[in-house]
Amino acid sequence: MTRIDTKFAQLAADGKKAFVAYIMAGDPDIETSLEVMKGMPAAGVDIIELGLPFTDPMADGPTIQLAGQRALDGGMTLNKTLQMVRDFRKDDETTPIVLMGYYNPIYSHGVEQFLKDAVEAGIDGLIVVDLPPEEDSELCIPAQAAGMNFIRLATPTTDDKRLPKVLQNTSGFVYYVSITGITGAAAAQASDVAPEVARIKAKTDLPVIVGFGIRDPETSQSIASVADGCVVGSAIVSEIAAGKPVSDVLAFVAGLAGGAHAA
Repeated sequence: MTRIDTKFAQLAADGKKAFVAYIMAGDPDIETSLEVMKGMPAAGVDIIELGLPFTDPMADGPTIQLAGQRALDGGMTLNKTLQMVRDFRKDDETTPIVLMGYYNPIYSHGVEQFLKDAVEAGIDGLIVVDLPPEEDSELCIPAQAAGMNFIRLATPTTDDKRLPKVLQNTSGFVYYVSITGITGAAAAQASDVAPEVARIKAKTDLPVIVGFGIRDPETSQSIASVADGCVVGSAIVSEIAAGKPVSDVLAFVAGLAGGAHAA
């Protein structure tokens, strides 16, 4: 079992929903993003989703695109992102970390070397948004053989014909994208999400976590109430982009986590 599997087992035993929080590694700089990351578990974050900066983030909206650009402008790299995870692991051996990004930096690093380095650093799962199931032999299957979960995204356009293919080699959890479009584009609605989550859960025993369009504790609670938990990214990244103190960012995160945990 990975740390992700263990975390969901604990949450299920406690009757709680999961709160997953996303930040971009190196935004606005390594020191600040590491400080935010280190404070997340105490703020109620169950799983940390760490963005890997990339020059062409096709699935991301302006908020996360700009965060990635700030990180790259500051000299952030894949190796520095892995070092950030190692620094986090010095004080926290239990909180799951999912690395989210695109295949190009991993391919450039070399898949075999990347998997070795990622496991050694303490990464538990991968979300690679531009690798479809047809390319599972590239990274998904090797990652799972190395002991990491490979988390797949399902969307409102993933129909019943496509869904089994998406779920085929997925592990850890299924990330359901609540809206059609880029990150941060619209507000998620529990009434729209609930039947889609039920449809996915009818085909898998994995937890289904919902992301995109969650910006406040009320939405966090309403979405988590119809799923196994929720993910918030753009809203947190916006707080960081506004230059707010780390303590204020973490207070905002704690509010979102409280919403999810109240579901």
